[in-house]
Amino acid sequence: MAAARQVLCLWALLGVPRVRCEPIRYSVAEEGESGSVVAGVAEDLGLAPAELSARRVRIVSPAGRHHFHFERGTGRLVLAERLDREQLCGRSPTCMLAFELLLVDPLQIVPVEVSVEDINDHSPVFPDERVTFKIPELSEPGSGFPVEAAQDLDVGSNDIQAYSVFPENKYFTVFTQKGSEGHLDVELVLQQPLDREEQPELDFILVATDGGTPPRSGTTQIHIIVLDVNDNKPVFTQEFYTGQIMESAPEGSVVLRVMATDADVGVNGDVSYQFSHSMGQSQTVFAVNAKNGEIQVREKLDFEKTQKYELGVWATDGGGLSALCRVLVEVMDVNDNAPDVVVSSFSSPLPENAGPGTVVAIFAVRDQDSGVSGEISCALEDHLFFSLRSDYKNYYELVTVSTLDREERAQHIVVVTAADAGSPPLTTTHTFTVDISDINDNAPIFNQTSYTMFVHENNVPALLVGAVNATDRDAGSNAKVSYSLVPAHPAEQEPCSCVSVNSENGHMFVLRPLDYEQLKQLDVVVSAADAGSPALSSNVTVRLMVVDENDNAPLVLHPAQDSSPPSSELVPAWAEAGDLVGKVVAVDADSGQNSWLSYELLKATEPGLFAVGAQSGEVRLRRPLTDRDTVNQKLIVLVRDNGRPPLSATAVLSVLLLNGLWDSHLPQQSPAAEYEDSSLTTYLIVSLVFVSLLFLVSTVAFVACKVCKRKDLSSGHVLYGASNVQSYVANGATGGTLPHAYCYKLSLTTGSGNSEFKFLKPILPSLTTQHCSTEEVDNVAEQFPPLPITVGDSDFESPGMQPGAQFNGF
Repeated sequence: MAAARQVLCLWALLGVPRVRCEPIRYSVAEEGESGSVVAGVAEDLGLAPAELSARRVRIVSPAGRHHFHFERGTGRLVLAERLDREQLCGRSPTCMLAFELLLVDPLQIVPVEVSVEDINDHSPVFPDERVTFKIPELSEPGSGFPVEAAQDLDVGSNDIQAYSVFPENKYFTVFTQKGSEGHLDVELVLQQPLDREEQPELDFILVATDGGTPPRSGTTQIHIIVLDVNDNKPVFTQEFYTGQIMESAPEGSVVLRVMATDADVGVNGDVSYQFSHSMGQSQTVFAVNAKNGEIQVREKLDFEKTQKYELGVWATDGGGLSALCRVLVEVMDVNDNAPDVVVSSFSSPLPENAGPGTVVAIFAVRDQDSGVSGEISCALEDHLFFSLRSDYKNYYELVTVSTLDREERAQHIVVVTAADAGSPPLTTTHTFTVDISDINDNAPIFNQTSYTMFVHENNVPALLVGAVNATDRDAGSNAKVSYSLVPAHPAEQEPCSCVSVNSENGHMFVLRPLDYEQLKQLDVVVSAADAGSPALSSNVTVRLMVVDENDNAPLVLHPAQDSSPPSSELVPAWAEAGDLVGKVVAVDADSGQNSWLSYELLKATEPGLFAVGAQSGEVRLRRPLTDRDTVNQKLIVLVRDNGRPPLSATAVLSVLLLNGLWDSHLPQQSPAAEYEDSSLTTYLIVSLVFVSLLFLVSTVAFVACKVCKRKDLSSGHVLYGASNVQSYVANGATGGTLPHAYCYKLSLTTGSGNSEFKFLKPILPSLTTQHCSTEEVDNVAEQFPPLPITVGDSDFESPGMQPGAQFNGF
């Protein structure tokens, strides 16, 4: 056994450096007050009390009952309760209480053994207060009469040391002899023959004295009745009987049989059996048959509580003579106890970022059975995240073996199975419910990669247009999502001020009315951030599409409606039906069907003379001219869009019909008038140059202002994406109802008046001018040859132009 223990210690020292092999031994007297100091453990371990407290030292008792308490502040081992040695260990020569000191961080196990020392706190007690003996008068001197020995719960020197008779008499003395099991056998020895006729009865006191300081004693009254002759007492076939029985034996099972014979006959030879009262609780567990001496099981046996029983059996004949024998009953162990799992430390919840090898629980497994039935093995049911690690003896650590993820699994049920090696084996399961606590390791995720929302222009302020939604797989505050607008680019400082988002529910609002003609779409970036530390966030782009409303009436570009006097379209007398007279050009700032324009002749001097193209706005002759037609024609053209409700505008077009009589109606010019016309032409040229310079300067200033304003808008806080918004006029010019550039070619002769033609001023400076190429002009010239305009005998001549010169106009 010593060699095996040395091998075990050597293995523990090599494999588990945190375990102490040799236990620390202390001793304490029984019946000490609770809180009494047993020893200074911290000093014996060479550790400071603060270090022991930091390492979370605790006492682990195999039996689960804690007789001692460890003071972390002082490092002392004190009594947790009053100890009664007799209750703890009975009459065992030694009383050792073993436990382990468990130091958790880092793990260290220190075996401790405390010997409970006996004090003389019990007096000897006889089983009976009065004992009666019937002794034949012819009993020879030296005959012994066994007496039930007194019992003293104390052991060692505090146990019974001597017996005496009080008062002393001439008939009896006390003789003691230590039995095979260490018990004192007491006999009253007859010193001289009794004479029934002289003294039929005799009384005295038998005193039992222990060896304590001061000594304690117990007494019993001895009553002697002198009988007539019965000169043979029963004799057992054995002085000491030994029997074995399984702890699972049912009640009534026979353990063994004792037998005694008596040489006498008749009543004096009839033997009866009974238990000795000095055996304590044994007589409640077993029963003896008074007639045949069979010892039977009376109560259920438990090897873990009592491994053997010592019994005393009296054999008494009819004459009162008796004999005593000893019986030892050994209880054989069976595998009737499942292993126990004792948890010393358990950490739950466990953070999900705990790395592999993190200790979750420390526990011990024990089995009250002995031999192979007490050998235990532990295992985990199939588990991918935890494993068992054996530390010392039957101590195990439950540790993690892989990374945990609360979002995948918030709780782990770990089942530990402990099985002994008995036949059949018994198992015990213990369930560890490990909750995983959340850390902020998941950013919010939007349910869409991008959002598109629509709002009609001219909306009311603070209009709800939609909502964004993001979820966070974390829990608690780490999953609480708040929304905010962030700049689309790092260079931008603040998001758009015309859109807002509710931080709680992600509702998107347009804060002020929008104008489709200024802003067709807007991209904003919404950020969803959780409340973790540090906070995690994600962004999504929300595209706000402005839906056009029919809020712009058509705008007539040609003919100019604000010119005074109004310009006129010239129609020669030989013009035929279907010839182009002029064209009404209009645009609509709206888009889609709201910008589809239709033209209608609303009113005319002669309605049957002209027709207007419903889609093109071209004014054409419906029939050739006649002499009855009025020279000056006034047309009113209605321009209507396709919106709901439709909006409209009117264009007034003046048409001058040229016929053969036009020269006779023109006044003849005198030389003075021609001089005045020349001077007027000079003034007109100077004025035209001045106006052109002024227009050029204004255009440069306008472009500069636009560039500056664009820079301010790009650096300001009005709208995101404003730099991408094009001018509604430009869109109208490129996508309006004027699909082609029209070119006109006129042939003028000398002598023409200078007041018949007017140059159209540009209505909007931002319109893009489309020039006709030379090929386009030539093609138009081929289809429509120059029309010479003759008024009377004189040709119409433009100032500053040579006779026969041609003027190309758009």
